Amino acid sequence: MKRALFVSLLLLPLLASAAAPDAGPVPVRRFALLVGVNDGGPSRVRLRYAISDAKAVSQVLGELGGVLPGDRILVLDADRAGLEDGMNRLRRMIDAAKSSGGRTEALLYYSGHSDEEGLMLKQDRFSYRELRQALNALPADVRIAILDSCASGAMARQKGGVRRPAFLVDASASVRGHAILTSSSEDEVSQESDRIGGSYFTHNLVSGLRGAADLSGDGRVTLNEAYQFAFHETLARTEKTRSGAQHPAYDIDLAGSGDLVMTELRTNTAGLVLAGPLDGRLYVRDAPGNLVVELEKRAGRPTELALPPGQYTVTREREGAGSRAAFALAEGRRTSLGESDFSGMAGEPTVSRGGGGMAVEAPARQSSRRFLNVGLVPLVQTNSVLDGPVDNDLSLSLLVGSSARLSGVAFAILGHWATDGVSGVQLSTLANVSGSEVRGLQSSVGANWASGSVLGGQASVGFNRAGGDFTGLQASVGANLVHGRMRGFQGATAVNWASMAEGVQLSLVNVGGDVSGAQVGLLNIARRMKGLQFGLVNVSSDMDGIPFGLVSVAGNGLFRVEVTGSDLHPLDVAFKLGSKSFYTVFMGGYGTLVGGEARWSTGLGFGGHVSFDRWFVDLDAVGRSVFVGRATESNSLLAQLRLLGGFQVAPRFAVIAGPTFNTAIALDGKPMQKMSFMSGEVRGELEMWPGFQVGMRF
Repeated sequence: MKRALFVSLLLLPLLASAAAPDAGPVPVRRFALLVGVNDGGPSRVRLRYAISDAKAVSQVLGELGGVLPGDRILVLDADRAGLEDGMNRLRRMIDAAKSSGGRTEALLYYSGHSDEEGLMLKQDRFSYRELRQALNALPADVRIAILDSCASGAMARQKGGVRRPAFLVDASASVRGHAILTSSSEDEVSQESDRIGGSYFTHNLVSGLRGAADLSGDGRVTLNEAYQFAFHETLARTEKTRSGAQHPAYDIDLAGSGDLVMTELRTNTAGLVLAGPLDGRLYVRDAPGNLVVELEKRAGRPTELALPPGQYTVTREREGAGSRAAFALAEGRRTSLGESDFSGMAGEPTVSRGGGGMAVEAPARQSSRRFLNVGLVPLVQTNSVLDGPVDNDLSLSLLVGSSARLSGVAFAILGHWATDGVSGVQLSTLANVSGSEVRGLQSSVGANWASGSVLGGQASVGFNRAGGDFTGLQASVGANLVHGRMRGFQGATAVNWASMAEGVQLSLVNVGGDVSGAQVGLLNIARRMKGLQFGLVNVSSDMDGIPFGLVSVAGNGLFRVEVTGSDLHPLDVAFKLGSKSFYTVFMGGYGTLVGGEARWSTGLGFGGHVSFDRWFVDLDAVGRSVFVGRATESNSLLAQLRLLGGFQVAPRFAVIAGPTFNTAIALDGKPMQKMSFMSGEVRGELEMWPGFQVGMRF
């Protein structure tokens, strides 16, 4: 998820300056640790821009934020050990600076993968609790962390962080405390874009730090201004993305008076001044074509952007029209850009994919309208009498009929297709085809096809397909396919497939890209699942919900092996696999009876997992068949409720222990042999007793 992608995490502390009213300027030294990790482990899609995001923040802090090259630590594509080493180096640098007096400020930035529990660094995880502890251990006067990653709002939420657009900071050069800014709330993905060449949040944050956020026009960008700009721009630019709106969050605990200044724009050697009357959405690119600043310029006040010297172009979008200006920034000078510097920009010619020449958009072909179409086949029908495409309200065909657009009902024995779309009903014994949106129902014994967006329903004995968004119902004996987003219900006896699904998929086999809702079938497969998978086999790359089935495999979920000893067996082996919070348990155990005869058992159950940093608790409900000697038929059934607590010693090793409650039932009607040294002495067909387990988890 910097997607499902989509998508990433960042951490960085920012800056305070300004002096007390009665005193001279207080020396401030700023330190920054900037971490960018594209690799979030084998279960996560590799990010493209986490490293470049960290470099962009490092550059703007060096140019405008007063962070000297020797006071910046850049950690790229590191694992847990690399992050810990960077934190230790940052702490030592601040310790050394404190000895010389003055204020110190620590900036910690992270861009990469994360989830609700912590940062994901290659094969390792760094929990939010550990991150807070490391941040609090820094001896700086001000500590600010900015996380640009999925679900990073979970860190802010631990101390009351909220999803809202702005916060107020007391004005002070004597500010003390911490501020944590996150790119998304605790249940959202953070997204990156090829268009901007980075993550939305970091791109907007850097644009703001370069001057786009300077609402007061005083040549300084404060923490408040930068956050508000990044919040609103990130929300506005992600509202229509596939992953949905992204809401930055924060947790602020600062005390003092004075503005917490992040960047000083006029310390830069070159600058761009956008004149007051200029308005529109502006995209500033450097000579290689990289997008360096993006902002909505409003008429009425000038805006100053601090940029390195060099050649630039700026593109403006305003009232549906585009214009462009080119300019150069020289060291020690400020360049002003006004309305007269922009020239109109013609639409770019395009190359047709599959063709060899330049393509120019042709005027839309006009269609005529006729209420009724009657025919045998497309070339032998009343629509064929008219020149050009014909729209119909009613179409009756013995074999196959066609129209430009259908706004009503079409009946055909073999099929009916509409080249421009359907708003109504198509009924056929074999196939229905639509070239655009279908608003209503397609019903066929054979197949339905809509390359646009279906907003009603498709019902077929054989095959359904919708090439665009789908809202409504698909019901088929054979297969359902949606290449866009499915919202509603898919039902088939064989296969359901949707690239994005919001609703229910019900079939023997369900396949989805991003699924929010439920998959119910024998085999359920999803790339990203948010909701319920109920089936014999459940598979997902990214699970945020409950997989309930015999075998459930989640790429970001749980797969553990437990070796324990208990009052029932000296050796028990359990396999747990599923999501991070819900899993299936497979068990086997071996021991001996009092008389020396062997006893063994097999079991199956379900359980729930809750973690508290390195501590965790599991609650399992397991049913086991117990065998004696070489018997192949079980002589008793055992129901176990197991409560296991554990401590994660290492990433793949934990110690576990806890109580069990056991209920045994004889299957042969005879009194059972003693099951455990903790069970009672009186034998019967039903026995209950408390027990225990202790062991290791891998």
